Amino acid sequence: MHDIEFWFDPISPYAYLAFECLPQALMGLSVQVRYRPVLFAGLLKAHGQLGPAEIPGKRDWTYRQVLWLARQHGVALDLPASHPFNPLPLLRLGLATATPEAPGETSRYVTEQLFRHVWRGGHDAADPTRLSELQALLQDHMARRDQPWPDADGPEVKAQLRANTDAALAGGLFGVPALVSGGKAFWGLDALPMLRAWLDGDDWFGQGAWEAAAHLPAGAARKT
Repeated sequence: MHDIEFWFDPISPYAYLAFECLPQALMGLSVQVRYRPVLFAGLLKAHGQLGPAEIPGKRDWTYRQVLWLARQHGVALDLPASHPFNPLPLLRLGLATATPEAPGETSRYVTEQLFRHVWRGGHDAADPTRLSELQALLQDHMARRDQPWPDADGPEVKAQLRANTDAALAGGLFGVPALVSGGKAFWGLDALPMLRAWLDGDDWFGQGAWEAAAHLPAGAARKT
């Protein structure tokens, strides 16, 4: 049984695509995937970076590329009414469904609802009415499992999101989606084949290239 942590923020279209493509990438393997919501903006801030949608030119390319990738992978994807947006309400709604057995995690069903809220239908992801509808859906999901619903805007849920983000940073993560297995982190939709190779025991991972990449000297540093 392989254990995988899937770190995500529903604001990321690449994380959405990776989520949708993950079952096919892992087909035939015995795996346990644990979904961990994280504030992407928190990772960016810690590393002094801008997100793709915050950089002119790259912003347009990002939306064009994800629409193309969705077509290539057969995944339904509609750009939301506006992007980027504040994902905190979505992240907190997701973490409100965490159970004592899996603190800081969302189930695949809940993760799917968060992603599809943003990337299906072309709606406003931050619309209060839609967020209320999503909360009602998740509350019903919890009630059917006899699980209590905490205050999604309460201190415990907020603290858990901060803890998740801090844990991601402590693990060396810098972006989403990030998939971690066996102490190795794989970043991005295009890393799914590499993750699969690792899980399949590809001998490339034993030849030193992974470790060597972490010790490559920098020849110059750009002034900031």
